[in-house]
Amino acid sequence: MTPPRLFDAAIRAARMARAHDFPLHDAAADELAERLLEVNRSFRDVAIIGHAAPAWAARLAGHPRIGSIAALPEAETLPLAPGSVDLVIHALWLHWANDPVGVLVQSRLALRPDGLLLAPLLGGRTLAELRAVLAEAEAAETGGLSPRVAPMGDIRDLGALLQRAGYAMPVADSTRLTLRYRDIFHLMRDLRAMGETNAMAGRLRRFTRRGLFARAGALYAGLADAEGRIPATFETVWLTGWAPGPGQPRPLRPGSARMRLADALGTREQPLPRGGDGESP
Repeated sequence: MTPPRLFDAAIRAARMARAHDFPLHDAAADELAERLLEVNRSFRDVAIIGHAAPAWAARLAGHPRIGSIAALPEAETLPLAPGSVDLVIHALWLHWANDPVGVLVQSRLALRPDGLLLAPLLGGRTLAELRAVLAEAEAAETGGLSPRVAPMGDIRDLGALLQRAGYAMPVADSTRLTLRYRDIFHLMRDLRAMGETNAMAGRLRRFTRRGLFARAGALYAGLADAEGRIPATFETVWLTGWAPGPGQPRPLRPGSARMRLADALGTREQPLPRGGDGESP
């Protein structure tokens, strides 16, 4: 089945062509460098995918775990031969993919056995404050809602993508960063500079009335801190998975345990109560 087309690739490309400031990418690339230090192996051939991949490659050059780096543009069809790399990094762009599972499957196929995928992407708590004030303002001004902020998955759903794509030892975790802005227009300018503005296929094709943003700005100002700056939350979900390979740890079959948990913990097993008010049946 063809996945639904949530995003307009041409508009997304135009947004990114004008992007020139990537503070979220810098922070994510630095964190990725630290995470790689915790992996007890080196990666000879590395592919970094995304519009900001050249900037990521520059920040990761000389990393003790990384060898040769290829910086590739974001695309839903990856230009990678099967089994050609040891590490695939998706540089904070996968939340814009119409078919993220397809991209993850292609990434797994491009990895050599026991190769690593690291895919940070923006998660569901991103711009929660902006979503809320825009929705409230638009409902008051127009009596309805339109798609203004891209849908982003929560950590549980995003982690399930790794399992669907066939990765071994899949892990999903998240980090949050709160930035402070003078007002809603300052935030929007920053999003435009990062290329993270609306590229949804179902977006409105006409200009938004000025009163809507004025109302949203006033609502947002109610969240300001003591210094008068409004918060903007950015959640990064980190997807980590390995291409299947020999020698990897594998889960035991259900029912194959040879020792009770109570024995391992040195305690006595307590049976669940049965019947009675408020007790387990």
